[in-house]
Amino acid sequence: MEYRPLGRTGITVSHLSLGAMMLGAMGNTDRDECVRIVHGALDAGINTINTADGYSAGESEEILGEALADGRRDEVVLTVKTGLKVDGHPNHGGGSRRWLTQAIEGSLRRLRTDWIDVYELGVPDPDTDIDETLGALTDLVTAGKIRTFGASKMPPSQIAEARAVAERRGLGVFRVEESPYSMLNRAVEYDLLPTCSRLGIGVLAFGPLARGWLSGRYRLGSDVGAPGSSNRARGGRMDATAPANAAKLHAADALGALADDAGLTLPQLATAFVARHPAVSTVLIGPRTFEQLESSLTADGVDLSEDVLDRIDAIVPPGSTVDITDAMWEHGTRALDAGARRR
Repeated sequence: MEYRPLGRTGITVSHLSLGAMMLGAMGNTDRDECVRIVHGALDAGINTINTADGYSAGESEEILGEALADGRRDEVVLTVKTGLKVDGHPNHGGGSRRWLTQAIEGSLRRLRTDWIDVYELGVPDPDTDIDETLGALTDLVTAGKIRTFGASKMPPSQIAEARAVAERRGLGVFRVEESPYSMLNRAVEYDLLPTCSRLGIGVLAFGPLARGWLSGRYRLGSDVGAPGSSNRARGGRMDATAPANAAKLHAADALGALADDAGLTLPQLATAFVARHPAVSTVLIGPRTFEQLESSLTADGVDLSEDVLDRIDAIVPPGSTVDITDAMWEHGTRALDAGARRR
């Protein structure tokens, strides 16, 4: 397993990290297997685990607390997100001091730990002044409850704004950014990754399989979007009759053929592509089963030639995205929504 610096935090992370979203009711309800997944990841050399207080209403954190209770907490870099409003309570979520000081206590209790390595604002909060958020997070560092903090899906302009506010107010700065990145959605290459690189911000990249499109299951001629298929039933998200999805299916098929030529599976190609970017500190893999963990780990050690990278660029150009709505949804901005850009 390769290890890399997490920006300029001084923390070292494995280039593959365990994403724990599927541990619990949102994915795998077998707690024994979930614990086995965590231990399997650690045994394979992964030292970084990512979760959120909203994953399965805190159950993901509880499972991690159980899995790390055998004395393995010290070897793990824990990154935890908060801020999503998941229970309907008007003050449970966001970036206010009120919520952050409350949320951290629940996460620490469920994780059975005294500290969190990286605490992330899980989504930008337009209703809270950024100095309020930075002030609360800085105080959590001072109190020893977190070691450093970051954000997720924060546009580069807001990262720069937060940095300016922090320097003016003498507060801590966002040192980590968690953002989606895949061969189908390369929008982060245009500005976010260069910004993070310049500012020394560590990047946790999630979604290398593009919400399943690069899992290898979806190729031309498959039953994606067929009448009555489970794919079409999932709210239209995988309905290949929609123009944007048809474009993703064609790109996924071309990338699958490229993976075949390179002697790789498509998930291996997809994960290795994201991991290879010099601004990316670690790539989150989110297995639901132990078998999926084993499959994801086969991307460890895969290198891509310049020829393969050039062929990927020919299918999906650098800095672009196949479906602009993916970029808007995944990158925390609605600036290109029709309502926001009407003159």
